[in-house]
Amino acid sequence: MLIFILSFTLWAILHSLAADARVKGWIRHRLGERAHEGLYRLGYNLFAVVTILPVLWALWTQMPDVLLWRLPSPFDWLALFVQLVGVMGLLAALLQTDVWEFVGLRQAVHYFAGKERLLPPPKLVTSGLYAFVRHPLYFFSLLILWPTPVMTLPTLLLNVMATMYLWAGSRVEERRLTAVFGDAYTAYKQRVPGLLPLPRK
Repeated sequence: MLIFILSFTLWAILHSLAADARVKGWIRHRLGERAHEGLYRLGYNLFAVVTILPVLWALWTQMPDVLLWRLPSPFDWLALFVQLVGVMGLLAALLQTDVWEFVGLRQAVHYFAGKERLLPPPKLVTSGLYAFVRHPLYFFSLLILWPTPVMTLPTLLLNVMATMYLWAGSRVEERRLTAVFGDAYTAYKQRVPGLLPLPRK
């Protein structure tokens, strides 16, 4: 358990540092503005995927596979339905924000094609799922993580750590969006709930 917690914490720190403005500025200085804009996002996502693999290996090989609960029927089907809603919502949120730009492929293709403008100016999305919750990607990820019909100790620990990271990531992202969009994002925060779609007073 300790190995997984330490490795996940290290991954979260590295992942956060890679998104830090100072680190991005250093990379921009080394690569140049155009290469940074065209390749950074794709490299960032590949780095996240590659570095999480040994963390998951530590989880599934170093921890005992202890069964915590197994939902009886029909509650197991209800849990699977909620997870399906999470998957569909996650895909819809990605499509709403341009999934190819999100993973970094669009700007990379434009970079290698020699296009002068790699991406349009940033736009604050407040409609669709973003009118429902400010972080739909994180919210629907939680719907995939938690209502699992079979919960084991490794799965529970992964869910807890991932939830903590999603919460911390939402705070970092909001500081970045406030810096980019200013009062428009501040007003949006006052209207729409953050990580969970709870009613606002």
